[in-house]
Amino acid sequence: MIYARTFTLGLAFAGTLTLSVAGTSTAAVGSSLTIKMNAQNNSGENGTATLTDTPEGLKVVVRLTGAPRDVPQPTHIHIGTCAHIDVAPRWPLSNTVNGQATSIVKGVRLSTLTAATYALNVHKSTNDLGTYVSCGNIK
Repeated sequence: MIYARTFTLGLAFAGTLTLSVAGTSTAAVGSSLTIKMNAQNNSGENGTATLTDTPEGLKVVVRLTGAPRDVPQPTHIHIGTCAHIDVAPRWPLSNTVNGQATSIVKGVRLSTLTAATYALNVHKSTNDLGTYVSCGNIK
């Protein structure tokens, strides 16, 4: 166990950090972060969202299982946590369709999101924005 911790710290000082702690919802590698997306409101929509710094801005890739087919689901980054989210989106993302979405958020860096408290959430549909079906805390 001590060897594993020393190895991880060595990687952190070398510029690459892999975080794998039981019970956490994120794993970071360099300028990329993968968060666990958890189903809400009995939707069954679980998966991941990967956030990666690119020259164009923050790339966000959402992958969910259990999502409905051919239903555009609005997806956003909000201030707060999944348990206490600000209902006003901070950054809109591309709709999640068939459990998948890829977005570029211009002018945003991963360090901005990890320096504060943000959550990424998916709504049931464009007609039912009040129902969240999946959410992940960005840490």
